Amino acid sequence: MSDRHAVTLLTRAGCGLCTVALEQLRSICGDFGIEPGTIDVDEAAATDPGLRAEFGDRLPVVLLDGREHSYFDVDETRLRADLNR
Repeated sequence: MSDRHAVTLLTRAGCGLCTVALEQLRSICGDFGIEPGTIDVDEAAATDPGLRAEFGDRLPVVLLDGREHSYFDVDETRLRADLNR
């Protein structure tokens, strides 16, 4: 695979599900040599209020290459399949 995928977790401070999702992503992405990024939607709202407006009520949200992949739970089977593409 010549191009590496980008995996980003949309999160916010104090979100327990977000903490669990980030640990899952680190484990999954580690198998592919990818370090998942994070964006705190509340912090990002200062410059990108649309992000919090779109995703803020259903965090955590996993983005794969900038597009929504899953929310609330990490869809490990699907993510692994998509990272193999």
